[in-house]
Amino acid sequence: MPPDSKAPVDSSALPSLYKDILEQFAQLQEQVQKRTVGLASAAHELKTPLAIIGGYIEHLLSEKPGPLTEQQRRALRDSHSNCRRLQRFIQDFLAYSALETGKIALKFEVGDLRACLSEVNEIWLPLFQEKGIALYFLCPDGLPQLPFDGFKVQQIVSDFLENARKYTPKGGTVWISAELYHWDHLSREDVRTQDARSPGSREEQNSVRITVADTGPGIAPEYLQEVFDDFFRVPRIGDEFGGSGLGLAIARRLVHAHGGKIWVESEPGAGSKFSFLLPLTPQ
Repeated sequence: MPPDSKAPVDSSALPSLYKDILEQFAQLQEQVQKRTVGLASAAHELKTPLAIIGGYIEHLLSEKPGPLTEQQRRALRDSHSNCRRLQRFIQDFLAYSALETGKIALKFEVGDLRACLSEVNEIWLPLFQEKGIALYFLCPDGLPQLPFDGFKVQQIVSDFLENARKYTPKGGTVWISAELYHWDHLSREDVRTQDARSPGSREEQNSVRITVADTGPGIAPEYLQEVFDDFFRVPRIGDEFGGSGLGLAIARRLVHAHGGKIWVESEPGAGSKFSFLLPLTPQ
């Protein structure tokens, strides 16, 4: 037989082959889930001692046990900052684990999205002011009420805002905005590099688009497809600022659980614009 010819495939063996592949895939899924649950259990065990350490640091910083020198105060502040960083890692991983194992159930209630976003803005505003970054909230009155999980939506926006605060330099600007939007449902896949609205579309608005835009360094085109992947951090930029690489992956899962869509528009030197859609009616 010539070397470039292919041997005929025995079609009778295909069902057995497919079955073996499916069984191996199921075994791999089970192993991954067991590891995820095990790591989540370890992370959960770290929560209490870390909270105790943080409590003692805060107590010392209050100077109730006694006055501190400036060097001691600086060391305690650095310790407290790293303690909060570890707490965020643990929270991210526990949320990721719960979503992966299906242990998070969304609580949909018809509510006021503007009020929900305004509350997030008020929480984050002092943190942006502390870093010298302007934070603006642009949301019109009269948005229709819609069903959503308020806490989870605030978590999504907070993930966006945390990245915006981390990467936007002092003197920069960040915007939170919400607007009625027409969503073309022909594709349910993520739209990560382009607008989710059909060009020239004038159909009835059927969703709300929520966006966090910044004047940070932007993201190179080759990474726009990966920023929502598990444990992904943009090379160089992500490594410089640290992080678990789970915030946007968790946001993606929460948006999908709402029946929505999530994407990013960005280019180097021109900032980033992270957006997601919430349908006005359940899908």
